[in-house]
Amino acid sequence: MTADEKITQWLAELRATSRAVLLARFVIAVAGTVAIVVPTIQPWDQLDLVVYLAVPLLLATVVIPDSVSGTLFLLVVTLGWLMRAPGTITWSLTITAMALATLHLAAAFAAQLPSYAQVHPASLRRWWLPGTTALLLAPAVAGAAALVQNANVPGSLLITVAAIALTAVTLWLITDQKLKRD
Repeated sequence: MTADEKITQWLAELRATSRAVLLARFVIAVAGTVAIVVPTIQPWDQLDLVVYLAVPLLLATVVIPDSVSGTLFLLVVTLGWLMRAPGTITWSLTITAMALATLHLAAAFAAQLPSYAQVHPASLRRWWLPGTTALLLAPAVAGAAALVQNANVPGSLLITVAAIALTAVTLWLITDQKLKRD
C-alpha cells in the first residue's frame, strides 16, 4: 500500500468516525489534561519530567487508545505524584485520582472498537454506570482513607484493602457481571 493510499484510507476512517468514539477520545483528552494540570499547580515542586513525558503519552492515548501509552501515562502521573507530593490525602489528590479513573475507563471503551465503528447508545449506557460509580466512590474512599490515616487505627492497611475490595465488588455487581464458564 502506497503512502497516498494509506492517507486516503485514514481520511475515510476519520470521516466515518462515530460520535461515541469522538466523545470517548474527548473524555480521554480532558481527563488526561486534568491529571496533568492539577498536580502541576500544587505548591510542592513536581518534576518537570512528568509533564514532558505525560503530554506526548496523552496525545498518543487520544490517537491510539488501545496502545500501551495509556498505561504509561497513568504510571508517569502516579509516580510523579508519589515522588514529590506530601503524604496527606487532599482534594487535589482525589481530583487527580478521579481524572485517572475516567481516563482509564474512556480509554478502555475507545480501545475496544475501531475509530470508524458505529456505536449504539445502549453500549454507552453499559459504561456510564461503572464510570459514574467509580467517580463517586473515589471521594468516599479518599475521605475514609484520610480518617483512617489521621486516627492511627491498628490494621489500617486491612481497612484500606477492604475499601478497595468493596469498590471492586460494587463495580462488578453494578455492571451485572456473571461468574460463568464458557
